[in-house]
Amino acid sequence: MADVAVAPEAPHRLMTPDVMEPPRINLNIDWSQVDLDSVVLPPGEDCGIKSDDEEEEEEVLETDTGFGNVIVVDNLPIVAIEKFDKLEGVIRKIFGQIGVICEDGLWMPKDENGKTKGYAFIEYNTPQEAQTAREQTNGYKLDRSHVFVVNMFDDFDKYMKVPDEWVPPESKPYTPGENLLAWLTDERGRDQFVVRFGAETEVYWNDARQGKPDPVYHRTFWTESFVQWSPLGTYLATIHRQGAAVWGGEKTFNRLMRYIHPQVKLIDFSPGEKFMVTYSSHEPSNPRDTQRVTLNVFDVRSGKVLREFKGSADDFATGGTGGVAGVSWPVFRWGGGREDKYFARIGKNAISVYETETMGLLDKKSLKVDNVLDFSWSPTEPLLSLFVPEGGGGNQPARVSLVSIPSREELRQKNLFSVSDCKMYWQSSGEYLAVKVDRYTKTKKSTYTGFELFRIKERDIPIEVLELENKNDKIVAFAWEPKGHRFAIIHGDGPRPDITFYSMRSPNNVGRVTKLTTLKGKQANALYWSPIGRFCVLAGLKAYNGQLEFYNVDELETMATAEHFMATDVDWDPTGRFVSTSVTSVHQMENGFNIWSFNGKLLYRLSRDRFFQFLWRPRPPTLLTAEDEMEIAKNLRKYSKKYEVEDADALNAMSTQDIEHHRKLINEWKDWLSQWKNLYEEEAEQRMELRDGEPSDEEEDYEAEEVEVEEIINIEEEVVGYGFEQVD
Repeated sequence: MADVAVAPEAPHRLMTPDVMEPPRINLNIDWSQVDLDSVVLPPGEDCGIKSDDEEEEEEVLETDTGFGNVIVVDNLPIVAIEKFDKLEGVIRKIFGQIGVICEDGLWMPKDENGKTKGYAFIEYNTPQEAQTAREQTNGYKLDRSHVFVVNMFDDFDKYMKVPDEWVPPESKPYTPGENLLAWLTDERGRDQFVVRFGAETEVYWNDARQGKPDPVYHRTFWTESFVQWSPLGTYLATIHRQGAAVWGGEKTFNRLMRYIHPQVKLIDFSPGEKFMVTYSSHEPSNPRDTQRVTLNVFDVRSGKVLREFKGSADDFATGGTGGVAGVSWPVFRWGGGREDKYFARIGKNAISVYETETMGLLDKKSLKVDNVLDFSWSPTEPLLSLFVPEGGGGNQPARVSLVSIPSREELRQKNLFSVSDCKMYWQSSGEYLAVKVDRYTKTKKSTYTGFELFRIKERDIPIEVLELENKNDKIVAFAWEPKGHRFAIIHGDGPRPDITFYSMRSPNNVGRVTKLTTLKGKQANALYWSPIGRFCVLAGLKAYNGQLEFYNVDELETMATAEHFMATDVDWDPTGRFVSTSVTSVHQMENGFNIWSFNGKLLYRLSRDRFFQFLWRPRPPTLLTAEDEMEIAKNLRKYSKKYEVEDADALNAMSTQDIEHHRKLINEWKDWLSQWKNLYEEEAEQRMELRDGEPSDEEEDYEAEEVEVEEIINIEEEVVGYGFEQVD
């Protein structure tokens, strides 16, 4: 084995004698002749190393002093040595209720006469406890003359660096940014989507004509947990230890803003993208205590914190359908349409509605509702629907109410009896509200389900009751048709439930719900309406092994059936032209996604190991009026001619490309064949020598002769008995 030489030490590198380094491979480079300062990487090249200059700069500036768990309490009473122990006991009692004070963690400096100086240093076990102590005790009134002023020890260095004289900030020349809506002007009308797998995040164009995705942007370690589009598709948010960040554009995806919130776990945009809510939780030092929760409301454009909410996990655990650590998510729900005027959260016997203009409570008080359990906003206007369960041991009925904001006027109320559970479903245009009510039977041993249907836009908000033909059927799924008047229900107890479609309109337009059809025995457990209505995907996910049925509700007919084995997710693109199905990493096999046309034709598939997310980029609402859309639909044949020509040209271009590709493959094959023929001829003499001078290469010119050779492999001796042995 060859010896490994140690490379000579680089001239620019200083080492102390006690530093030992492992041997390095000899590169045969004379470092004395190399000007290392002249070595520059090509533009855009990072040698595969994750790098972010701005983040590195931040890490240099943000140093860990080691005093993050220490607070400074000012404006304490100044006492003599005789009262020192009493004052120390009072301080320990006040601040010890918040967290565990370290041993020798309370220090009150004294002067030369033994009197305290009016301030103290307190060290907690964790920085979270110290932060909580600062928030809860700053401004605490010990008596009329002593109001605590509490700061973090680490903040003093920041305050000391503030200059005595104000210096105006340096003005920077204006540089126009990238058009964040440029992706909407794609000439081929394509949509983008983002996928996340392993440590990779990629953005693609959905290019159905080419039958494959068109790459736009790729980045490794772009996020530490997940990515999320904003509701209008302007921003892509990523999650990091220090907080969240948003990126935008058509191709470059430059970072636009950062939102500092350490250990952030969840984020939520307002419908109009003006605000972002971030969430984090911290483990308490005492395992009997609940987790501490922090929620920040940011201005998306400026990155400024507009409002901060803090408390225990129990304070934010009411209502909602999901979350982490016992906290319902989203904690805050946005109302008032895309104007982002209000957001609200549910509390004990109250709903707190906040104005975004002031970030304070509406009218400086919460909406008092005893025993309120859940609420929901209309998608298009500041209208609340809320559910209150039965009270008084069943003597007070449950109820669903509609409350207008900001007037707090109750527009409609419906009392409900023998209620087990209740869920509210708003139609996307805010025209209808469906309330699914689970009721107890008379024996209280089982439940059955019905629906209360509110017609929001009609006079006096009439309510209609809908019960299934078999009211004991279990409701598997419910979904409204977007921008439409129909809805679908999956119901049944067996592995093949039924699917029923209804309309809020009747043939005679009498304003009664009408059953359209029932599909019997379908292998489906989820419904996915097209964003433009009319079409629906009936999906059997997870345990149903990815069964898919593409259904035309206008014609009440199945367009296609298919299967994406072990599919976990189904998503329509924002235009309703394409459908994605994906298998995420909850399964260890078949990870990746498929793209389908709206009528169930498989266009292409892409496999990715450890696949986590597939998200279509949302589109903002159309600028066309309802009249414009009707005019386009009426004259669609005229407008479609232009696109038919483009489709034909694209198809011809693809055919030409295919022909050129085949011609190239044939030429490559001929070249390869010619090379081997030449080599065959060059080796003719060598082959003749191997055949003892026989010139022919043809096997037919020779006779095959079989020769049998016997060879002894092994000899074994064995004594065989013939049955004559004497038996004793």
